Amino acid sequence: MTSDPLPFFVYGTLRPDQSNHAAFLHGRVLTEEPAVLPDALLYDGPGYPYVVEEPGPSVHGELVTARPDEYGALLAVLDRLEEYRPGDPRNLYERVERDVVLGGARRVRAWVYVAAPRIAARLRKEGRLIEGGDWRARR
Repeated sequence: MTSDPLPFFVYGTLRPDQSNHAAFLHGRVLTEEPAVLPDALLYDGPGYPYVVEEPGPSVHGELVTARPDEYGALLAVLDRLEEYRPGDPRNLYERVERDVVLGGARRVRAWVYVAAPRIAARLRKEGRLIEGGDWRARR
């Protein structure tokens, strides 16, 4: 794990024009760029999505780079939003480092909140897949 501040890959309610974007990201970010998370599926949740890692498909979202003076606070607030606590077996999400792709070629290391193992197992069995991996395009 790197000690450098990483950008965040957001794929659901934190995307621009989605319900949590203004409340959590406004004024805290330098850039937001369209990006793709390879080897992942997107499942519908109770008002928000889950990423489940799976070879092959991709999930669409944005790469969000925090302002340096906001990085620590943003990391803490996003961990709370995603109900992530390191090592807690009750986590809904795990925060992991993954490569995301910008502009079809450039790879960037980022934080991604993926479904915790128990949630991912349940979703693989009975979850509702969002075809195409884009939260905005869901029906």
